[in-house]
Amino acid sequence: MPRLFTGLEIPPDIAADLAMLRGGVAGARWIDSGDYHITLRFLGDIDDRTANEAAAILDEIHRPSFTVTLDGLSWFGADKPRAIVAKVKPTQPLVELQADQERKLRRVGLEPEPRKYTPHVTLARLRQTSIHAVADYLSSRGYFPSRQFEAKRFVLFSSRASTGGGPYLVEAAYGLL
Repeated sequence: MPRLFTGLEIPPDIAADLAMLRGGVAGARWIDSGDYHITLRFLGDIDDRTANEAAAILDEIHRPSFTVTLDGLSWFGADKPRAIVAKVKPTQPLVELQADQERKLRRVGLEPEPRKYTPHVTLARLRQTSIHAVADYLSSRGYFPSRQFEAKRFVLFSSRASTGGGPYLVEAAYGLL
């Protein structure tokens, strides 16, 4: 069964800038810059038939390209940090693309996504990292100037289930108008 998700790729120049922020947090597993992305919809471990139906229905999405803005760093996990992330502004075109995918993927039998959509780029996954360590990191290395890029396509990625991440492979690409 493939483990699939849709997302936006991060341009190499922005990925290189984000990669310069790596290091300095105990318990952090830093993501390879080539695997940086903005997840739109996690499909999960699905059978081949559902994967093929999902790939086909995603091809029905026809939306214009749009500007994506990365704006600062943060973390997920409140008092038990689990990830350091680059924040992404939830603009209307981005949120509408994600919602369109959510609606279409439900039609092929996928369960609704239970969490509110919060666009971001995961930079590091954290394990037993204190909130103080994350706060110190963000105060000393957390400045990341706003960066923008034009999203001209979204992709269907696959990943290996056993490693909790990359390398991610592009299985299909869908152009934005």
